[in-house]
Amino acid sequence: MVVEDDTELRWLTKVILEECQFDIIECESAEAALATMLLRGKDVAMIFADVRLSGEMDGIGLAREVKMRWPHLVVVLTSGSAVDHLGQLPPGVEYMPKPWKALDVLTAAERARSAPGGR
Repeated sequence: MVVEDDTELRWLTKVILEECQFDIIECESAEAALATMLLRGKDVAMIFADVRLSGEMDGIGLAREVKMRWPHLVVVLTSGSAVDHLGQLPPGVEYMPKPWKALDVLTAAERARSAPGGR
């Protein structure tokens, strides 16, 4: 699942992952991502989300909720200015600084797919 409120960056991430045969669910807010997880959580192996999102909940709040409900799920947060937020990351949540490299995103997705419970 790609959670990004920047439409162009969400599209780019989706295209990169689809090129390597990953099925992608797109969400533009943490609230939409949580609602989607409640309906289709069994289909999700990884959440790749921006720290800063539109809506009430940011990516860190999303990561906390997801890790409480689906502790096995790989969660990767990204931001161009997350230095202030790094100490707030929930246990087990990875951080990837922007600008990220496509290979780093693909590596994280492949790790999630091959993990126990991956899709």
